[in-house]
Amino acid sequence: MSGWFEFILAFIVFFVTHSIPVRPGVKSRLVAVLGARGFTIAYSFLSIAVLTWVIVAAGRAPFVGLWDWAPWQNHVTLTVMFLVCLIAALSIGRPNPLSFGGANNHRFDPDHPGLIGWMRHPLLVALFLWAFGHMIPNGNVAHVILFVVFGGFGLLGMRIIDRRQKRIMGAAEWARLADTRRTVTVTPNGLIRVVIAVAVYALLLWLHEPVIGVEPLL
Repeated sequence: MSGWFEFILAFIVFFVTHSIPVRPGVKSRLVAVLGARGFTIAYSFLSIAVLTWVIVAAGRAPFVGLWDWAPWQNHVTLTVMFLVCLIAALSIGRPNPLSFGGANNHRFDPDHPGLIGWMRHPLLVALFLWAFGHMIPNGNVAHVILFVVFGGFGLLGMRIIDRRQKRIMGAAEWARLADTRRTVTVTPNGLIRVVIAVAVYALLLWLHEPVIGVEPLL
């Protein structure tokens, strides 16, 4: 039962840390102390730490199997995770007033939106893909709960953020910014971000076993 208790507690802490710090009143005070960049960095590290705990806690929960593991399932996860790294690298720190994780949002140009032209909420898309990709080879109750909740969190978060941004910006301004062009433009900055995505992907493969306890390349 202790395994289930840690799993539930980790989930509670995750949702608390992902709801309270981003409330307008709380966030404004934190930004005043840490600065906008400092808040983003601190919140990112906190999110990664708590997410890691939730994943580890799922592995410690009692095993209740739902489907058997097969070698092909790992290939799905490996492929999807490369897309996750690529999406994150191409979106973090780029202007995106339509979602979160953007920087210099006043410079956003709907005629040259980059990846935002294909997806308004790239980090939430990455979260959904991460959850889907990891659920395939983890057919047990604790992990299915984990990845279904996170995948649903990503999908629901898109609708919540759209409603919030429409309310903050006004429907007309939101519609103007959301009317983006779907273009593919190769730039030096974009190529650097692709290289970063590959490096992060390799780092995640290297750290997966010592941190999570599972060798992803089996």
